[in-house]
Amino acid sequence: MKKLIVPAVLLLMTGTATLAQDKVIAKYANTIKADDLKKHLTFIASDSLKGRDTGSPEQKVAAQYIANHFESVGLKGIVGADKSHFQLVDLVKRGWGEFYIKSNTKTYVYLQDFIASNTAPINTEEKVDFVFVGYGIDESRLSDYATMDVKGKVIVAFDGEPRNTDGTYVLSGSNEASKWSKADSWKDKMAIAKEKGAKAMILITKTSDEDFDKAIKQRQVMMKRFGNARMGFREDGEPKGADFAVLNVSNAMATDLLGIKAGDLDALRAKAAETKKTVAGSLTPQTGALRIERTITPVETYNVLGFLEGTDKKDEIVVVTSHYDHVGVNDGKIYNGADDDGSGTVSVLEVSEAFGKAAKAGHRPRRSMLFMTVTGEEKGLLGSEYYVRHPVLPLENTVCDINIDMVGRTDKEHEGKGDYIYVIGSDKLSSELHQIMEMSNNKYTKMDLDYRYNDPNDPNRFYYRSDHYNFAKNKIPVAFFFNGVHDDYHQPTDDVEKIEFNKMEKRAKLVYYMAWDLANRDKRIVVDSNKP
Repeated sequence: MKKLIVPAVLLLMTGTATLAQDKVIAKYANTIKADDLKKHLTFIASDSLKGRDTGSPEQKVAAQYIANHFESVGLKGIVGADKSHFQLVDLVKRGWGEFYIKSNTKTYVYLQDFIASNTAPINTEEKVDFVFVGYGIDESRLSDYATMDVKGKVIVAFDGEPRNTDGTYVLSGSNEASKWSKADSWKDKMAIAKEKGAKAMILITKTSDEDFDKAIKQRQVMMKRFGNARMGFREDGEPKGADFAVLNVSNAMATDLLGIKAGDLDALRAKAAETKKTVAGSLTPQTGALRIERTITPVETYNVLGFLEGTDKKDEIVVVTSHYDHVGVNDGKIYNGADDDGSGTVSVLEVSEAFGKAAKAGHRPRRSMLFMTVTGEEKGLLGSEYYVRHPVLPLENTVCDINIDMVGRTDKEHEGKGDYIYVIGSDKLSSELHQIMEMSNNKYTKMDLDYRYNDPNDPNRFYYRSDHYNFAKNKIPVAFFFNGVHDDYHQPTDDVEKIEFNKMEKRAKLVYYMAWDLANRDKRIVVDSNKP
């Protein structure tokens, strides 16, 4: 009979650690160093990588750097027959060619003069009629379509609903707004317009034209960093629902499209409130033109995986993630993304190295470890979504995901205070995961754990905004570590010089201690919660 050799790691973690075991755990925790984090981040967030935009040549350089590090610390590639570190993520970049609205006097260009809530391809210019339909509401209290035939027309409507001069709402007669004041009320208006046979809808902003111009500038940046994967789209490559255009314009632009004078729109709003009747059809239809040319370009980009096989529980996997893409270059300025999420990326590198060194010394974890830096987070969590749809390791064997996104700075809430980290999601699917995280912190790192963003009513909705969420959607417990936003968030000023590496070191060590416990305890953590 073959001699039974008990792996050293079996002696290390069974729920409580002895003094000797603590020494081993601490030894490899101490390989996570501020100087090493700085060394990695100085490269990852350098100007030479031009903001690591998804699919860019510079992002591929970052991917190779990460893969080389994984290999150097003993982590293996597991993708495909050639056991690569790179998982190809099948993305496309959706953009626009000629996208404009013409009045009788001027051509207005998308993202310069107007924006869109929804789009539909119109690949060649089409002559259209602009028809004013008041607020575009159709219900018993107010119907803007009662006497209107809008079939084949581009309807022009006010956003929102009519309000009195005292701020009350005409439809309710009180301070209570109806569904027509919701941020996504355009969807209800779009559904009615489609039912009535309209070709497209133009919504006139209810904000000032100055604020609308700011919204255009914000959208310019957003459109450069958000795209979509092929997944979940129609066969023609368009997003589901992309069959009706809803375009948002300023008051000044609407005045020109409708052939009226400055101030006439305010007069129509006042009349709707005063009479409590529709003002649809009170303007003569105008002719113009519309073109929405869609462009679709394949994008080659990768998730980068480093795998460390476990021992007696090797079929179960603990995953540690970050995203290594950022938003690239905008208006000639490089968005280096040192905190977002260079900080998380290099934390993954250091934690992986700690586990790799421990394994080399005979302290291999019981469960397998997957360290993964994902692509396309800035484009809509696309790399992590791709992984859970095309898992390299079975999702049913995945114990949890620990996600690190922005852990290198201090937000305004914690300036002048002690070490802290925001924790999001740790209690939502597994009470044990939450307990392990808290025990690891209480015993080793002793930071202030701030849960304010874990509140399901938090308007920032951070729980839904980083890569852990794609694991959570598949009922895999998650913990998300985050230092909060700051003035350099998604700005070209998010640079290495502003990173607080000593704080980052402690945050990375918490991930390490927590992952060590998860990988080495006797029983897999239970999924026993379902919190929002």
